[in-house]
Amino acid sequence: MQGVFLDEASLGRGDLDYGPLEAVVAQWRFHDATDPSEVAGRIADAEVVITNKVALDASNLAGAGRLRLICIAATGTDHVDLAAAARRGIAVCNVPGYATPSVVEHVFLLILALMRNLPAYQRTVAAGRWQASRQFCLLDHPIAELSGKVLGIVGFGTLGRAVARVGEAFGMRVLVAARPGAAVPPGRLSLEDLLPRVDVLSLHCPLADNTRGLIGARELARMKPGAVLVNTARGGVVDEQALAAALRSGHLGGAGVDTLSREPPPPDHPLLAGDVPRLIVTPHIAWASREARQRLVVEMAENIRAFRAGRSRNRV
Repeated sequence: MQGVFLDEASLGRGDLDYGPLEAVVAQWRFHDATDPSEVAGRIADAEVVITNKVALDASNLAGAGRLRLICIAATGTDHVDLAAAARRGIAVCNVPGYATPSVVEHVFLLILALMRNLPAYQRTVAAGRWQASRQFCLLDHPIAELSGKVLGIVGFGTLGRAVARVGEAFGMRVLVAARPGAAVPPGRLSLEDLLPRVDVLSLHCPLADNTRGLIGARELARMKPGAVLVNTARGGVVDEQALAAALRSGHLGGAGVDTLSREPPPPDHPLLAGDVPRLIVTPHIAWASREARQRLVVEMAENIRAFRAGRSRNRV
């Protein structure tokens, strides 16, 4: 089989073992990145294509007469035209759940850093305030515990449930939002009712028509003063201009975001302005522990192995 990986640099191959992939496909062509204009030519003679974020649309697939399998090096599938692939008899597989430990740890990295004002204390020490203190400690910024706080979760799939378990281990009380636009089942709250009750709101829902802009100015205003927002889902779930405004106004106690609506972001992105306080932005790395990326390689190899054996595995 002939395989092509269109954006291999997105996995940071230097610290990974690609042996599992090389064992199931004899010939690979690895491309660090692929521009839209290069896609059709690079997949023209491929039987297996791996894409992390490179879009595969109907026009690209039309010229790929030998293509039998698309492996998505991620969980999300919105960059692949699934209907066009189905019409052409091309199987599509993703890799669900591979990054759950990594994402959960990153969620709490952001929550703890915000609740304990870690960035502010780092700046304080760098400015020499501790060195000049008359006391053994500095208490320049508020420090809050997670124990006893209320954690609200939007999106209660594998990731949301894992975050809930860790929150409970910290002594937090967990509230879960019902799916947007759906009836509110027992044990859940509507988003409108959940927002004023939480000290921390963590987003884990996919980006879809019913979640785009889900957290806007109105929703941010309903959150209690001083509450913290964490988004490791998709940037488009949050109105980023409204979030910047809520932080500047002092209504929110902080926000941690790992995803933005455009990635990589433009220099004038509203959440990259230097005057937005109590904000931590990380460059879409919640998923990216070495262990998670290696699991991703192994799972993609297993998807290919199953396909070659005529079995369905992680088909979407």
